[in-house]
Amino acid sequence: MLNRRILRIKAFKTIYSYAENSSMSLKEVEAQLERSCESTRDLYLFLLSIVNPLTEEARARIEAAKAKFNPTEEEKHPNLKFVENAIAVVLAEDPDFCKLVSKKKLSWEQYDVFLRHLYESIRQKKYFLDYMSRPERSLKEDAGLWAKIFENEFEDNEELEAILEDMCIWWNDDVAYALNWCCRTMDKLGTGVHWDLPRLYLSEIQHSSEDDHGFVLGIVRKAVSNFDRYYESVASLTPKWDKNRICYTDLALIVAGLAENEAFPHIPANVTINEYVEISKFYSTPESRGFVNGLLDKLINKR
Repeated sequence: MLNRRILRIKAFKTIYSYAENSSMSLKEVEAQLERSCESTRDLYLFLLSIVNPLTEEARARIEAAKAKFNPTEEEKHPNLKFVENAIAVVLAEDPDFCKLVSKKKLSWEQYDVFLRHLYESIRQKKYFLDYMSRPERSLKEDAGLWAKIFENEFEDNEELEAILEDMCIWWNDDVAYALNWCCRTMDKLGTGVHWDLPRLYLSEIQHSSEDDHGFVLGIVRKAVSNFDRYYESVASLTPKWDKNRICYTDLALIVAGLAENEAFPHIPANVTINEYVEISKFYSTPESRGFVNGLLDKLINKR
Protein backbone atom coordinates (compact mmCIF):
# COMPACT_ATOMS: atom_id res chain seq x y z
CA MET A 1 0.00 0.00 0.00
CA LEU A 2 2.75 2.44 0.93
CA ASN A 3 4.93 3.49 -1.99
CA ARG A 4 8.52 4.71 -1.69
CA ARG A 5 7.54 8.41 -1.68
CA ILE A 6 5.19 8.07 1.26
CA LEU A 7 7.69 5.82 3.05
CA ARG A 8 10.30 8.57 2.72
CA ILE A 9 7.77 11.02 4.16
CA LYS A 10 7.15 8.66 7.08
CA ALA A 11 10.91 8.37 7.67
CA PHE A 12 11.38 12.14 7.48
CA LYS A 13 8.57 12.79 9.99
CA THR A 14 9.94 10.20 12.39
CA ILE A 15 13.42 11.72 12.15
CA TYR A 16 11.88 15.16 12.74
CA SER A 17 10.33 13.85 15.97
CA TYR A 18 13.70 12.50 17.03
CA ALA A 19 15.39 15.82 16.18
CA GLU A 20 12.95 17.56 18.51
CA ASN A 21 13.32 14.94 21.23
CA SER A 22 16.68 13.22 21.02
CA SER A 23 16.05 11.45 24.35
CA MET A 24 13.89 8.95 22.45
CA SER A 25 15.39 5.48 22.31
CA LEU A 26 15.79 3.66 19.00
CA LYS A 27 13.05 1.27 20.09
CA GLU A 28 10.68 4.20 20.70
CA VAL A 29 11.58 5.74 17.34
CA GLU A 30 10.94 2.48 15.53
CA ALA A 31 7.62 2.02 17.33
CA GLN A 32 6.54 5.51 16.25
CA LEU A 33 7.52 4.73 12.67
CA GLU A 34 5.46 1.52 12.70
CA ARG A 35 2.41 3.33 14.09
CA SER A 36 2.77 6.05 11.49
CA CYS A 37 2.89 3.54 8.63
CA GLU A 38 -0.02 1.49 9.93
CA SER A 39 -2.08 4.65 10.45
CA THR A 40 -2.30 5.26 6.70
CA ARG A 41 -4.03 1.94 6.16
CA ASP A 42 -6.29 2.61 9.14
CA LEU A 43 -7.29 5.91 7.53
CA TYR A 44 -8.10 4.07 4.32
CA LEU A 45 -10.34 1.69 6.28
CA PHE A 46 -12.04 4.54 8.12
CA LEU A 47 -12.79 6.45 4.92
CA LEU A 48 -13.97 3.31 3.12
CA SER A 49 -16.26 2.45 6.03
CA ILE A 50 -18.31 5.60 5.37
CA VAL A 51 -20.15 3.80 2.55
CA ASN A 52 -22.81 2.27 4.79
CA PRO A 53 -23.32 5.20 7.20
CA LEU A 54 -23.75 7.60 4.28
CA THR A 55 -26.16 5.20 2.57
CA GLU A 56 -28.14 4.98 5.81
CA GLU A 57 -28.19 8.78 6.09
CA ALA A 58 -29.86 8.91 2.66
CA ARG A 59 -32.31 6.20 3.72
CA ALA A 60 -33.20 8.11 6.89
CA ARG A 61 -33.91 11.22 4.80
CA ILE A 62 -36.31 9.25 2.63
CA GLU A 63 -38.11 7.71 5.59
CA ALA A 64 -38.45 11.09 7.29
CA ALA A 65 -39.92 12.63 4.13
CA LYS A 66 -42.42 9.80 3.79
CA ALA A 67 -43.51 10.32 7.39
CA LYS A 68 -44.46 13.95 6.81
CA PHE A 69 -48.08 14.93 7.43
CA ASN A 70 -48.55 15.77 3.77
CA PRO A 71 -45.67 14.36 1.70
CA THR A 72 -45.30 15.24 -1.96
CA GLU A 73 -45.65 12.65 -4.69
CA GLU A 74 -41.88 12.57 -5.03
CA GLU A 75 -41.55 11.96 -1.30
CA LYS A 76 -44.17 9.21 -1.43
CA HIS A 77 -42.38 7.52 -4.34
CA PRO A 78 -38.69 8.34 -3.87
CA ASN A 79 -35.82 7.35 -6.12
CA LEU A 80 -34.17 4.50 -4.21
CA LYS A 81 -31.23 4.00 -6.52
CA PHE A 82 -28.61 5.37 -4.11
CA VAL A 83 -29.97 3.81 -0.92
CA GLU A 84 -30.03 0.45 -2.71
CA ASN A 85 -26.53 0.79 -4.14
CA ALA A 86 -24.75 -2.55 -4.42
CA ILE A 87 -21.43 -1.37 -2.96
CA ALA A 88 -23.03 -0.77 0.43
CA VAL A 89 -24.35 -4.33 0.35
CA VAL A 90 -20.99 -5.78 -0.74
CA LEU A 91 -19.11 -4.12 2.14
CA ALA A 92 -21.84 -4.72 4.73
CA GLU A 93 -21.84 -8.42 3.92
CA ASP A 94 -18.05 -8.81 3.80
CA PRO A 95 -17.09 -10.49 7.11
CA ASP A 96 -13.40 -9.64 6.82
CA PHE A 97 -14.05 -5.95 6.22
CA CYS A 98 -16.67 -5.66 8.97
CA LYS A 99 -14.56 -7.59 11.49
CA LEU A 100 -11.47 -5.47 10.84
CA VAL A 101 -13.33 -2.15 11.05
CA SER A 102 -14.94 -3.28 14.31
CA LYS A 103 -11.64 -4.57 15.73
CA LYS A 104 -9.97 -1.22 15.06
CA LYS A 105 -12.99 0.63 16.50
CA LEU A 106 -13.43 2.75 13.39
CA SER A 107 -16.91 4.26 13.49
CA TRP A 108 -18.78 7.23 12.01
CA GLU A 109 -21.54 6.94 14.59
CA GLN A 110 -20.63 10.08 16.50
CA TYR A 111 -20.16 12.12 13.34
CA ASP A 112 -23.82 12.28 12.30
CA VAL A 113 -23.62 16.03 11.69
CA PHE A 114 -20.77 15.53 9.21
CA LEU A 115 -22.73 12.76 7.47
CA ARG A 116 -25.74 15.07 7.08
CA HIS A 117 -23.60 17.87 5.67
CA LEU A 118 -21.76 15.47 3.36
CA TYR A 119 -24.94 13.95 1.95
CA GLU A 120 -26.48 17.38 1.48
CA SER A 121 -23.43 18.39 -0.55
CA ILE A 122 -23.37 15.20 -2.61
CA ARG A 123 -27.06 15.18 -3.52
CA GLN A 124 -26.72 18.56 -5.23
CA LYS A 125 -23.72 17.63 -7.38
CA LYS A 126 -24.12 17.03 -11.11
CA TYR A 127 -22.40 13.65 -11.01
CA PHE A 128 -24.90 12.47 -8.39
CA LEU A 129 -27.92 13.88 -10.20
CA ASP A 130 -26.76 12.23 -13.42
CA TYR A 131 -26.38 8.91 -11.61
CA MET A 132 -29.84 9.17 -10.07
CA SER A 133 -31.45 10.06 -13.41
CA ARG A 134 -30.27 6.90 -15.16
CA PRO A 135 -32.76 4.04 -14.77
CA GLU A 136 -30.22 1.24 -15.27
CA ARG A 137 -28.43 -0.18 -12.26
CA SER A 138 -25.16 -2.08 -12.01
CA LEU A 139 -22.37 -2.86 -9.58
CA LYS A 140 -19.93 -1.06 -11.85
CA GLU A 141 -22.04 2.12 -11.94
CA ASP A 142 -22.48 2.12 -8.16
CA ALA A 143 -18.73 1.69 -7.70
CA GLY A 144 -18.14 4.57 -10.12
CA LEU A 145 -20.40 6.82 -8.07
CA TRP A 146 -18.51 6.04 -4.87
CA ALA A 147 -15.21 6.71 -6.62
CA LYS A 148 -16.54 10.16 -7.59
CA ILE A 149 -17.63 10.78 -4.00
CA PHE A 150 -14.17 9.92 -2.71
CA GLU A 151 -12.55 12.03 -5.44
CA ASN A 152 -14.71 15.12 -4.95
CA GLU A 153 -15.94 15.39 -1.38
CA PHE A 154 -13.15 14.64 1.07
CA GLU A 155 -10.03 16.59 0.16
CA ASP A 156 -9.87 20.13 1.60
CA ASN A 157 -12.99 19.42 3.67
CA GLU A 158 -12.44 21.43 6.85
CA GLU A 159 -15.08 19.54 8.79
CA LEU A 160 -13.43 16.23 7.95
CA GLU A 161 -9.98 17.62 8.72
CA ALA A 162 -11.14 18.47 12.25
CA ILE A 163 -12.49 14.95 12.74
CA LEU A 164 -9.31 13.30 11.50
CA GLU A 165 -7.06 15.55 13.56
CA ASP A 166 -8.93 14.52 16.71
CA MET A 167 -8.69 10.84 15.83
CA CYS A 168 -5.03 10.54 14.79
CA ILE A 169 -2.14 13.00 14.56
CA TRP A 170 -0.90 11.42 11.31
CA TRP A 171 -4.14 11.26 9.36
CA ASN A 172 -4.59 14.70 7.82
CA ASP A 173 -1.40 14.50 5.77
CA ASP A 174 -2.40 11.09 4.41
CA VAL A 175 -5.93 11.89 3.23
CA ALA A 176 -5.16 12.20 -0.50
CA TYR A 177 -3.17 8.96 -0.51
CA ALA A 178 -5.85 7.02 1.40
CA LEU A 179 -8.57 8.37 -0.89
CA ASN A 180 -6.62 7.17 -3.90
CA TRP A 181 -6.71 3.67 -2.43
CA CYS A 182 -10.45 3.98 -1.79
CA CYS A 183 -10.91 4.77 -5.49
CA ARG A 184 -8.72 1.83 -6.46
CA THR A 185 -10.86 -0.38 -4.23
CA MET A 186 -14.00 0.86 -6.00
CA ASP A 187 -12.47 -0.02 -9.36
CA LYS A 188 -11.94 -3.59 -8.13
CA LEU A 189 -15.30 -3.97 -6.42
CA GLY A 190 -17.00 -2.67 -9.55
CA THR A 191 -15.69 -5.66 -11.47
CA GLY A 192 -16.93 -8.11 -8.86
CA VAL A 193 -13.56 -8.71 -7.20
CA HIS A 194 -13.79 -9.60 -3.51
CA TRP A 195 -12.49 -6.95 -1.09
CA ASP A 196 -9.19 -7.71 0.57
CA LEU A 197 -6.99 -5.68 2.88
CA PRO A 198 -4.17 -3.96 0.95
CA ARG A 199 -0.72 -5.18 1.92
CA LEU A 200 0.94 -2.45 3.98
CA TYR A 201 4.29 -2.72 2.23
CA LEU A 202 4.13 -3.15 -1.53
CA SER A 203 7.21 -5.35 -1.80
CA GLU A 204 8.00 -7.79 0.96
CA ILE A 205 11.09 -9.98 0.79
CA GLN A 206 11.48 -11.82 4.06
CA HIS A 207 14.59 -10.89 6.06
CA SER A 208 15.74 -8.45 3.37
CA SER A 209 16.68 -4.78 3.60
CA GLU A 210 15.49 -4.49 0.00
CA ASP A 211 11.79 -4.78 0.85
CA ASP A 212 9.80 -1.64 1.54
CA HIS A 213 9.64 -2.27 5.27
CA GLY A 214 13.40 -2.78 5.38
CA PHE A 215 13.83 0.35 3.30
CA VAL A 216 12.01 2.75 5.62
CA LEU A 217 13.37 1.06 8.74
CA GLY A 218 16.89 1.22 7.34
CA ILE A 219 16.66 4.98 6.77
CA VAL A 220 15.39 5.68 10.28
CA ARG A 221 17.89 3.39 12.00
CA LYS A 222 20.80 4.89 10.09
CA ALA A 223 19.55 8.42 10.84
CA VAL A 224 19.20 7.84 14.58
CA SER A 225 22.52 6.00 14.88
CA ASN A 226 24.41 8.76 13.07
CA PHE A 227 22.31 11.79 13.93
CA ASP A 228 25.05 13.71 15.75
CA ARG A 229 27.51 13.15 12.91
CA TYR A 230 25.00 14.28 10.31
CA TYR A 231 24.09 17.27 12.46
CA GLU A 232 27.71 18.39 12.67
CA SER A 233 28.16 17.93 8.92
CA VAL A 234 25.22 20.23 8.25
CA ALA A 235 26.45 22.77 10.78
CA SER A 236 29.94 22.79 9.24
CA LEU A 237 28.51 23.90 5.90
CA THR A 238 26.31 26.62 7.39
CA PRO A 239 28.83 28.81 9.25
CA LYS A 240 26.58 31.89 9.09
CA TRP A 241 23.87 30.01 10.93
CA ASP A 242 23.71 29.34 14.63
CA LYS A 243 23.52 25.55 14.45
CA ASN A 244 20.87 25.58 17.17
CA ARG A 245 18.66 27.66 14.91
CA ILE A 246 18.74 25.44 11.84
CA CYS A 247 15.13 24.62 11.00
CA TYR A 248 14.32 21.16 12.37
CA THR A 249 12.25 20.42 9.27
CA ASP A 250 15.17 21.12 6.94
CA LEU A 251 17.54 19.27 9.24
CA ALA A 252 15.30 16.19 9.28
CA LEU A 253 15.05 16.23 5.48
CA ILE A 254 18.83 16.46 5.08
CA VAL A 255 19.48 13.79 7.70
CA ALA A 256 16.95 11.50 6.00
CA GLY A 257 18.70 12.00 2.66
CA LEU A 258 22.14 11.32 4.12
CA ALA A 259 20.86 8.24 5.95
CA GLU A 260 19.23 6.83 2.81
CA ASN A 261 22.38 7.43 0.77
CA GLU A 262 24.51 5.56 3.31
CA ALA A 263 22.02 2.77 3.98
CA PHE A 264 21.19 2.19 0.31
CA PRO A 265 24.18 3.27 -1.80
CA HIS A 266 22.80 1.44 -4.85
CA ILE A 267 20.04 4.07 -5.11
CA PRO A 268 21.41 6.87 -7.34
CA ALA A 269 22.34 9.93 -5.30
CA ASN A 270 20.36 12.25 -7.56
CA VAL A 271 17.22 10.16 -6.99
CA THR A 272 17.61 10.41 -3.22
CA ILE A 273 18.32 14.15 -3.34
CA ASN A 274 15.40 14.87 -5.67
CA GLU A 275 13.00 12.90 -3.47
CA TYR A 276 13.75 14.92 -0.35
CA VAL A 277 13.75 18.19 -2.28
CA GLU A 278 10.26 17.31 -3.52
CA ILE A 279 9.12 16.50 0.03
CA SER A 280 10.50 19.84 1.23
CA LYS A 281 8.04 21.65 -1.05
CA PHE A 282 5.15 20.38 1.06
CA TYR A 283 6.62 20.40 4.55
CA SER A 284 9.04 23.29 4.83
CA THR A 285 9.56 26.93 3.87
CA PRO A 286 9.76 28.30 0.29
CA GLU A 287 13.53 28.67 0.71
CA SER A 288 13.99 25.09 1.82
CA ARG A 289 14.07 23.58 -1.64
CA GLY A 290 17.36 25.24 -2.52
CA PHE A 291 18.79 24.81 0.98
CA VAL A 292 18.02 21.09 1.16
CA ASN A 293 19.17 20.51 -2.41
CA GLY A 294 22.44 22.38 -1.91
CA LEU A 295 23.36 20.76 1.40
CA LEU A 296 22.52 17.23 0.30
CA ASP A 297 24.44 17.69 -2.94
CA LYS A 298 27.55 18.89 -1.13
CA LEU A 299 27.42 16.33 1.67
CA ILE A 300 26.65 13.31 -0.49
CA ASN A 301 28.90 14.07 -3.43
CA LYS A 302 31.96 14.93 -1.34
CA ARG A 303 32.06 11.41 0.09
